[in-house]
Amino acid sequence: MTFVIGRGPEREGDEAPTTGAGPPTGRLGTYRARDGSSGAPLYVDLDGPHAALIVGKRGYGKSYTLGVLAEALARASGVAPVVVDPMGVFPMLGEPAEGEPVPATVVDDPQVAATTLDPRSWCALLDLSPESGAGALVWRAARDASTLEGMRETVEAADAPGVDRRAAVNHLDLADSWGIFGPDGLSARELGGGEVTVVDVSGLDAAPMNAVVRGIGEALYRARVNGTVDRLPWCLVDEAHAFFGGVGEAALETILTRGRAPGVSVVLATQRPDAVSEVAVSQSDLVVAHRLTSEADLDALAAARPTYMTGSLADRLPTGPGEVVVVDDATETVHSATVRRRETPHGGDSPSASDVRTDADRSATDGD
Repeated sequence: MTFVIGRGPEREGDEAPTTGAGPPTGRLGTYRARDGSSGAPLYVDLDGPHAALIVGKRGYGKSYTLGVLAEALARASGVAPVVVDPMGVFPMLGEPAEGEPVPATVVDDPQVAATTLDPRSWCALLDLSPESGAGALVWRAARDASTLEGMRETVEAADAPGVDRRAAVNHLDLADSWGIFGPDGLSARELGGGEVTVVDVSGLDAAPMNAVVRGIGEALYRARVNGTVDRLPWCLVDEAHAFFGGVGEAALETILTRGRAPGVSVVLATQRPDAVSEVAVSQSDLVVAHRLTSEADLDALAAARPTYMTGSLADRLPTGPGEVVVVDDATETVHSATVRRRETPHGGDSPSASDVRTDADRSATDGD
């Protein structure tokens, strides 16, 4: 019998992976026996909404696993996967695949609407206190205007000391220089197609990256609440720790805590579980753990240990790249597994000096 993680007893269709019928699933890998040998295929439910956390230290396959899940989602029916890519490694999803092609769209220059951020978030984004003169002006501008240009005009026309107006305009000019604020921004309809949409934010600093994540998260959530998209969105975020503590956190926590009802899923991948919020750990119904060694990260992950698990999660963590422990709250089970091979190229491998040979290197070698 094929087992599907994330699919509780209230959902039927466990036969789907072998028959091609039933609710959508994606192959994650294979079970791993105690002696390290491979067992039966392991699938993950793609039919219902989920909150998932993928953790692992650098070099052990965290981003690779996120790519495996993205491949599966791109080929599944009824879902709309979006990958937020802070490292610029996921455009490779659109490269030729070993099997069935992975439909992918890459957004290199993402934009969001200025109205994505509420007044308080605008002050936080620009590192302005709302009680300061400049912060108060930005607050009012964000409340009264719907575009960045409109915010600047509102500030310039305000009856306020010149020093405060100049400071507020300078901060808004900084935001404009990021190039991420447009009149409309990314819409849920653009993000809600059947292909995987890779939003490349690798060229942005932390503040504009957070603003983009805020815009994407809110667009997907609101679209499902308002019924403007039919497919169920999946928001996959690599290096997720970069978005906690910034303005992107609010959108991610909204999906984590309220995404199930409208059918919005989130998958957070991080090498630093201690740097994401407790909500991200406690609200995850699926935890996929690669190797971790930092005491702070292990302590943070301990919060995900369910009552039905005997022993500590740290004691069950694997030691090899590509190996994982999966905690599945839907079925209240814990599995050791090996993640399957990607069918599209993986862009997250680290370069090595031994792979690089310059003309001078070749000349020196040829002369020996």
